[in-house]
Amino acid sequence: MVLITILTNLGLKNLDLCNGNIVVKFRLSLAHSSEFHLHLHTFKLFRRVGTSSLWGHFKKCKKNPHRLADKKKKVLSFHRTIDGGSNLLAATFNKVRCRNALAKFVMKDEQAFRVVEGEGFKDFINELQPKFVVPGRITISRDTFNIFVKERAKLKEILTTDGQRVCLTTDCWTARTQISYMCIIAHYIDAEWKLQKRIINFCQVANHKGDTIGKLIELCLLEWGIEKVFTVTMDNASTNDVVAGFVRRRINAWKGAVLGGEYLHVRCGAHIVNLIVHDGLTKLHDFIAAIQNSVRYIRSSPPRLLKFKACVEKERIEYKGGLILDVVTRWNSTYMMLEVALKFEKAFARYEEEDDKFVRYFMEKENGKKMIGPPTSNDWECASIFVKFLATFYEVTLKFSGTLQVTSNNFYHEICEIHSQLVELADVNDPLLSKMVVSMKEKYDKYWGNADNINPLLFLVVVLDPRYKMKYPRYCFDSVYDSESATRIIVKVEGILQRLFICYADGKEGAHNKVSDLMIFVLCCAESAENKVLHI
Repeated sequence: MVLITILTNLGLKNLDLCNGNIVVKFRLSLAHSSEFHLHLHTFKLFRRVGTSSLWGHFKKCKKNPHRLADKKKKVLSFHRTIDGGSNLLAATFNKVRCRNALAKFVMKDEQAFRVVEGEGFKDFINELQPKFVVPGRITISRDTFNIFVKERAKLKEILTTDGQRVCLTTDCWTARTQISYMCIIAHYIDAEWKLQKRIINFCQVANHKGDTIGKLIELCLLEWGIEKVFTVTMDNASTNDVVAGFVRRRINAWKGAVLGGEYLHVRCGAHIVNLIVHDGLTKLHDFIAAIQNSVRYIRSSPPRLLKFKACVEKERIEYKGGLILDVVTRWNSTYMMLEVALKFEKAFARYEEEDDKFVRYFMEKENGKKMIGPPTSNDWECASIFVKFLATFYEVTLKFSGTLQVTSNNFYHEICEIHSQLVELADVNDPLLSKMVVSMKEKYDKYWGNADNINPLLFLVVVLDPRYKMKYPRYCFDSVYDSESATRIIVKVEGILQRLFICYADGKEGAHNKVSDLMIFVLCCAESAENKVLHI
């Protein structure tokens, strides 16, 4: 009777007492999540039973977003595929998969762990899937580390598989904080004959000495259990010759080198192009500095940038991009700065007329010298010639620095294109170009003028292309070198091809690896250029 009295006081007047059980008929208000809804529901409240009927209703109520649905029930949804498409699949809610997907989101998009604690993020997830409880930053960091450990174990198993050989690319640099870093990337072909690349080390280095770098590479290989290395691609620093010798000795000791590691060291093609163009830029500093200073002046202040955009509109320039300021260490950024600035030549002229401070800016002295600028009509003319000439080198750099497609099969084609361009323009009457070309040709001859300085595997890749075989390299050798040198190179390439065939035909290598080494190499000859993005 006490329970009846309580329920009556709560406004539940429709009460019947039947065989010791209380039958309650009332309009029930239940709180599910943060929302309330009303039902007309019938409960049997037993004298000695607590809230079992209420809890049973909570589990089955269709309006409750947290109700325990049938685990076998699936929902049709579109799932994104690796190639960017989508497939219609039947899926069910899985807490573990959601946690893993959230951890991968943090890793792939380089988010801070605290992103999961943002109120907006939690509201978004609650709308997507109310059943999923968003973990905290410590939990998600633990999930991220667990995924890393699992993926690392999988990768190590692949890299240590019998017959698996890899190509390495590595680069070292010093950050603005005067701390030196090194990155090592491994390239390999998986069981499905797809080219893969993975960063296997990213660490600080005490100095840039060859032995120091070589020991770090050795330590990385031992940690991953890698013994078979086909090539190591590095830039043209003199210390890298010592690094290559150190790694060669270690790989030979592990009996993992091909042809005794004689052609282990590959010099980065993009780095050589960078050195060649930089020599040409030093001869053309004045007109580049005039445009560079103008771009820097306009970009240094939002009001100046707005005034410049007004000039662009008045001159009816249709180009929608903005001004680009170059980076001193990357010549291609200088090329892009000049290419864009040329589109705004008329806007610069109008800006000079409308902004008195623009001219006075160049009257100031920097390091005791008057600043160069503003750009004259002659400067713009020189920039136009310069951009047209360097377009070839810019395209070559993009091809050499490619990361999603093979590069070394086009390597020698691009070398011949650069050589042809330099020879053609060396005798032009234009003093601007001739001065620049002479300097660049000297640097080209230093690295690529003598075929003995080029890793012969780069020639071999062209020979393995069924479209060219030995005919195209022979034609290029005759065009670039004298007849004696061309004959010597052809004999050398044929000899290396025979030695490689014997090496793989003797049965010492795994069947999968007999063909894959050179296929890996076709991506790696210029891959170290990718690491140089970290310099900026």
